Amino acid sequence: MKTKQFSRQDYQNAAAYIAGRTQHRPKIGMVLGSGFGAFADAIEDPDIIPYADIPHFPRSTVVGHKGRLVIGRMEGQTILVMQGRVHFYEGFSMDEVTFPVRVMRAFGIETFILTNAAGGLNPNFRAGEIMLIEDQINLLGMMGNNPLMGHNDPELGPRFPDMSTLYDRKLRELAISVAADANITLHRGVYAGLSGPAFETPAEVRMLRLLGGDATGMSTTNEAIVAKHGGMRVLGFSGITNEAIDAIDTPRVTSHQEVLDTGKLLVPNMIHLLRGILSRWAEVA
Repeated sequence: MKTKQFSRQDYQNAAAYIAGRTQHRPKIGMVLGSGFGAFADAIEDPDIIPYADIPHFPRSTVVGHKGRLVIGRMEGQTILVMQGRVHFYEGFSMDEVTFPVRVMRAFGIETFILTNAAGGLNPNFRAGEIMLIEDQINLLGMMGNNPLMGHNDPELGPRFPDMSTLYDRKLRELAISVAADANITLHRGVYAGLSGPAFETPAEVRMLRLLGGDATGMSTTNEAIVAKHGGMRVLGFSGITNEAIDAIDTPRVTSHQEVLDTGKLLVPNMIHLLRGILSRWAEVA
């Protein structure tokens, strides 16, 4: 159940604080998942704002999430990048988990690009590859932790938003084209969002496959829902940092360190892919 709910004024106050710390006015926002923070290091003319400075902004406690906004230019586009996110398993409410998304919308962000580190459920996926998220299974929401529960402010979005077109088709098509031109393996699939923090049991891995999941992780799904609710276009990528274990009594184990280490191997291709999308933004603007 929710323990905290913010008002439209809270989002606007946080957005106003950010506006006072930068002259940039981006229309594209990104969230960098575990291990992908290096992307922000390539942003030109950056303004850096720690989450701790922004009113109401939640602060991550997880290794690999720096906890700051980086706002600047890349490939001719002005972008806002979140270096790290907070998660439900850290003890935050869904309103806190998705607070940054609402603030981005209040700040003028129109397109929201999500990245995450994920376990590969699809047996054809290998650690170090990237999956384009075509659809999602929000198990947290289905079990009573949907971020849109509670009072709905119609100024923020409709009471019952349609999710049949959650991940924007034109943005997905651009991503596929960029990956093909760059010879980057880009799988397409369904992301299953869980609460964590424990990794999945073999039985849970097999169940998620039966449900249609191709990759699984502990973020993204609720951020995507809130972004869509607010009228933003959504694009998402999962970096496959480990192959999910589907049998008991194997010598293999999954760890957060493995996620971070494989994430570093993914960084060059993820950066190349994101930069390529930004360089061709005029095709989807």
